[in-house]
Amino acid sequence: MQRLILIFFIASELCYYLLIAQTGVVEYFSSNLFLIAPLPIGGIIGSILVSYIKIDNKNKISLFLIIQLIMSFLYPHFNLLTLFILGFAVGSLAPLIINEVKKTTFLELGLALSLSYVTGTMLFNYDVAQRGFIAIILTTITLIASRFLPSKDDEKEFDTTNHSLLIMILWVFLDSALFESLSRDLTISIWRDGFSFEIALFHVIGVICALSFKIEKNQKELMILTLFALSYLFYFLREGFILSIIYPFVISYYNVVILQTIRKKDFKTISFYMVLIGWMASGGGLFVALANLILFVPITLLFAIFRVMTKEYLPNSKEIKYV
Repeated sequence: MQRLILIFFIASELCYYLLIAQTGVVEYFSSNLFLIAPLPIGGIIGSILVSYIKIDNKNKISLFLIIQLIMSFLYPHFNLLTLFILGFAVGSLAPLIINEVKKTTFLELGLALSLSYVTGTMLFNYDVAQRGFIAIILTTITLIASRFLPSKDDEKEFDTTNHSLLIMILWVFLDSALFESLSRDLTISIWRDGFSFEIALFHVIGVICALSFKIEKNQKELMILTLFALSYLFYFLREGFILSIIYPFVISYYNVVILQTIRKKDFKTISFYMVLIGWMASGGGLFVALANLILFVPITLLFAIFRVMTKEYLPNSKEIKYV
């Protein structure tokens, strides 16, 4: 029973971040960077300070979920202060949630992510101004589940590949820039254009593939970057159906890879990673989308692909023999 509770705990908070913190607040405030700035500022501060609060993690989780629940009752009528408090709560919870991911098995992590992606996709078109009850329900589920979490880490070994922080920041930036541009583009929106089933299906397939198949580090990075390149290509070509297959797949795939990497870190390192990956990189993508600079993103993408390919085909110094 505790394993099932862990799945709902992770899934509901990830879904809250997508539907409320990432899209709900931003869209309600018409993507005005000045108005929504307290949210990421609070998130960054929360992610940094949470490791210095001298209470056990279980009580930390309950404390910040109670704050999140109170803020959810105010949604979407936030001011500068309440946005900061919401950001602080969500930012503090992010490394705590990742820390709980350490307790999951392959199957549990896959089910949690799949549940989150499917639920988020089905509710994505719900009016952002009317998502208050969604915020309350999701936080309540997470809060109740948090009191019954398993206490012992699972011993099952995950993928031991360590990807660099820089490549993970790049993945999140590429995702955020495309996601924010796509969700605001009236000429093409895979969510509004009736592709919800395809999106949900390929989110799940992406999770399964990432957890099931072992690929060399450089090949995996090259594959993710190539899939992002194809996603941008089909976005520019306005091919919604193909985009609804490739883009959800790569989102799920790289997120699993990131979780497999950072779940092996200590709590303070996870907190630091959340600042750079969860707030800085995604914030950079949002800025690119709002500034209509997405046409310049493929240049960065092509450079990154070139760098990974260079590493892939560079001879290993240990294998060089001198005559």
